[in-house]
Amino acid sequence: MPSFSFQTVPHLVMERGVSARLGALLAQRFRPGRACVITDAFLVRSGLLTPSLQSLRSAGFEVQVIDDVQADPPDHVVEAVTARAREFGAELVIGLGGGSSMDVAKLVAVLLAGRQPLAEMYGLDKVQGERVQLVQVPTTAGTGSEVTAVAIVTTGTTTKSGIVARQLYADMAVLDATLTVGLPAAITAATGIDAMVHAIEAYTSLHLKNPVSDQLAISALRLLSGHLLRVCADGQDVDAREAMLLGAMQAGQAFANAPVAAVHALAYPLGGRFHLPHGLSNALVLAPVLRFNVEAAAPLYAQLAQVLLPHAVGSESDKATAFIAHLESLLAATHLPLRLRDHGIGSNDLPMLAADAMLQTRLLNNNPRELGLADALAIYQSAL
Repeated sequence: MPSFSFQTVPHLVMERGVSARLGALLAQRFRPGRACVITDAFLVRSGLLTPSLQSLRSAGFEVQVIDDVQADPPDHVVEAVTARAREFGAELVIGLGGGSSMDVAKLVAVLLAGRQPLAEMYGLDKVQGERVQLVQVPTTAGTGSEVTAVAIVTTGTTTKSGIVARQLYADMAVLDATLTVGLPAAITAATGIDAMVHAIEAYTSLHLKNPVSDQLAISALRLLSGHLLRVCADGQDVDAREAMLLGAMQAGQAFANAPVAAVHALAYPLGGRFHLPHGLSNALVLAPVLRFNVEAAAPLYAQLAQVLLPHAVGSESDKATAFIAHLESLLAATHLPLRLRDHGIGSNDLPMLAADAMLQTRLLNNNPRELGLADALAIYQSAL
């Protein structure tokens, strides 16, 4: 048995409709005071958050809503949101939205508590001090950000940088599947695939792979693969939505402790350079990276094949090949455009993307097979 450590959010609540009584729930654990809700403008306009905001105010919280968050949040947005929350005197930060809103909430909670500049936090365990109280409420089933200690920020015009620190774990994560009902099929598919990638890469991570993350990854992959097409076909299927939300959370717990690798490393430049959604970026390079990795990861892929294809037979190599083929067919059935050329990316762009991917050393170091510049270029070419 390997030695390992495992961390996660100390309090999880999963209940349909619980967001409508969010205030009463939080008042049981936090003294009602000034609560800053960090979200995006679409969610506010849609009215989806109205019951949550009303319940917070009814429970005695003074509420500030900041809805400036955008996908792949730039560093200047994080700093601007922090300045507004500091002026308000926020004592509790609530991330209510997708992964970007929750990532910004993490960083705002840390920045409010100290004077360390954001620019000094990038990397592993660079955050100093503590944070104000933090609660995360996801509205998509994908990033698992509600239970991770990772926040991704766009620095400059095209580069994504990660901040990984124990202070980014929330005090509480609240999962309400009704908040994800009606999410468009394309977003549902992309976020679901993102969560599947988290599970796969956690299970095969070269560093910090551990028995607890393994079991969470297996459970997540079973839930996600078993409900992805069902929830894409019927966005009102609350049972399927709940399974996806639980699977995404478990995958988040897994990769928070056994970190992701080359799929994410090659996906980040697609988001930074071409502003593709993160889940879609992962989907575009997933199969090519797995095919590259199979030389080193076949035994692990064969084990995951037993989760998705319990009747698979043959050698480890046969099962690993079947696993990758099954994932490809699952992705194709979502009807997402799965070639780089579908998104305006041409062969002349690939050297730039490969060079950008090689900057993601934090992620590439976790890949089960060493990956160099020529390998990255070949993977993008196969995805073209």
